Amino acid sequence: MQVDLKKGFIKQYRRAPAEVEERFQSRLQLFKKNRFNPVLNNHGLTGKYAGYRSINVTGDWRAIFMEIGEDVYFVALGTHSQLYE
Repeated sequence: MQVDLKKGFIKQYRRAPAEVEERFQSRLQLFKKNRFNPVLNNHGLTGKYAGYRSINVTGDWRAIFMEIGEDVYFVALGTHSQLYE
């Protein structure tokens, strides 16, 4: 599996609190081992993010990604209210 962080994701990641940055890195390691680890709560999205999936980073922070074949592209990072307005 190839994982890529898109430009917008990187921008949001750099603006996130240090705790969120650290937690994302640990969640990314879990994701690489098992995309459907229950801790991640990996689930499909609807609405403006139809076709994308989301994982939990912290209680309120989410990372949104898309899968193309075996490749994964993280496209957005934010709190639940920031992402799902």
